[in-house]
Amino acid sequence: MATILDLHSHSEASEDSRAPLEAYLNWIKLRHKERPVDGIVLTEHRQFNASPDYRALEDKFGLMVLKASEVETDYGHMLVFGVTDEMTRRFDFANVRLNAQELIDEVGRMGGVAVPCHPGRPTVGLYEHYAVKPPLQNVVAVEVLNGGSRKGEDDRSMELVHKYGYRAVGGSDSHLVSLIALCATRFEADIRSIEDLVRELKEGKYEPVDFRPKRKPVPAAVPDEVRHNGG
Repeated sequence: MATILDLHSHSEASEDSRAPLEAYLNWIKLRHKERPVDGIVLTEHRQFNASPDYRALEDKFGLMVLKASEVETDYGHMLVFGVTDEMTRRFDFANVRLNAQELIDEVGRMGGVAVPCHPGRPTVGLYEHYAVKPPLQNVVAVEVLNGGSRKGEDDRSMELVHKYGYRAVGGSDSHLVSLIALCATRFEADIRSIEDLVRELKEGKYEPVDFRPKRKPVPAAVPDEVRHNGG
């Protein structure tokens, strides 16, 4: 049974978001035909909130809520899945200049996985750093569909996938309720826990999915000869 998850979202626990978790889940429930995700992963900026228990909300809306983190490194931002106490002791998630290679290697050793997010984004993405620094080792996947991407950013992210053989994921990067689940990741496996998610990111089969409304193509200009001939 496949599972579709939005792997990148920010609730009001992140300083630049005002989106309550319950509002996210309600929005998904109301628009499930357009954004058919089975759950979301909260990736709050520079922190990991281990204590909140979301089971009551999961039961109420029939959606899964998993917890991760978005941290900042010398190669751009990364999503850390499978966060443990050992990781938060080893790394200060509030540090905006974490060593990316150490983070990837140590998180992997401790049973988690670090995934560079919005890598095509200027300054905070992997793409620009690769232009002036050696490529990172042991990268499992990168986020190639991001709901907040501007024109060209997802294309640059996909270039990294083609060049380095990375796997690809998607997430909304939502900071507003209406933007949740615009992009997500479809896993072939049935995922029920953060442990399942980490395992599948490392070893499973998955693909990014895009639920953003498709823009209608701009009509081409009518050629003069057709217009003049009444075509």
